[in-house]
Amino acid sequence: MDILTIIILIIILLFSVIFHEIAHGWMAYFLGDPTAKNAGRLTLNPAKHIDPIGTIFLPLMLLIITMGRGPVFGWAKPVPINPFNFKDKKYDPAKVAAAGPISNIILAIIFGLTLRFAHTFLPYQTSLIFLYIVQINLLLAIFNLLPIPPLDGSHILFAFFPLDPKTRFFILQYGIFILIFFIFFFGGYIFAFVDFLTRYLTGFI
Repeated sequence: MDILTIIILIIILLFSVIFHEIAHGWMAYFLGDPTAKNAGRLTLNPAKHIDPIGTIFLPLMLLIITMGRGPVFGWAKPVPINPFNFKDKKYDPAKVAAAGPISNIILAIIFGLTLRFAHTFLPYQTSLIFLYIVQINLLLAIFNLLPIPPLDGSHILFAFFPLDPKTRFFILQYGIFILIFFIFFFGGYIFAFVDFLTRYLTGFI
């Protein structure tokens, strides 16, 4: 993979994770929490969202380790949320959590369907960029929906499937280790599923 493609992948990932975080912030604002807006985080300006590890270091290391074949993954600096501003203390945090993955799914659908129905009119390089956008956003959505802390799916899990305090504490305390274990043993299935969804959505089967 040439350096230009690597740069394009990182740019796509950067704005995909920024879009993801902005969606969290806008949903929180809609539900009565202006914290992210007041912090100036409801903007596409990358400087407001870059996390040195998740936005720069990890994607580069993944590309180097996999010799440019991916998968590419990362995250932006989380937008600040104050759950005490929500009217519905039980379900509003889950709505905010779901907004991020949903935003990535929307992006994947828009670019995937565009590629499916208009690829004959698009230059090859443009089609390739659209394909990368679909893949990266589907990966971000599915990965973040896993019900494992600190991912978004854990907030949805806790809202709709209340756990006893001991179980919840255990999951929160050891969530990162559970996540690493899951990625190590089952990550390949996620990437295969993303590849299937990408092909189905774009029509490139």
